[in-house]
Amino acid sequence: MIKLTFCLTRLPQLSREAFQDYWFDTHGPLVASVAETLGIRRYVQLHSLAADISAPLRTSRRAPPEYDGVAELWFDSLDALAANAERPDARAASALLLEDERRFIDLPKSPLWWGQERSIVG
Repeated sequence: MIKLTFCLTRLPQLSREAFQDYWFDTHGPLVASVAETLGIRRYVQLHSLAADISAPLRTSRRAPPEYDGVAELWFDSLDALAANAERPDARAASALLLEDERRFIDLPKSPLWWGQERSIVG
């Protein structure tokens, strides 16, 4: 199982609440609508709480500012992902998601990467 982790920073004109509402109520269903086409096995949104709640923890570790949320998407394999690039329906679905992401995510400030989970607890 391969996992995409996407640390989201909202566009500056959006409040945290507006960002998280759009992400959950608009983008979430859009992802669900193309999940089968893209081979997404699981999709989870982790919404950050108000900045003041995390401030003491960040300060104690001298951490950078928090993200507005984290998206986690699971796929079967890197081979399955590579196959998406060959399929017009998957390319169209990916383009649709990217077009929508540009409406609420500050993409240059939102790192993402592929990884493989290695469970330690649970």
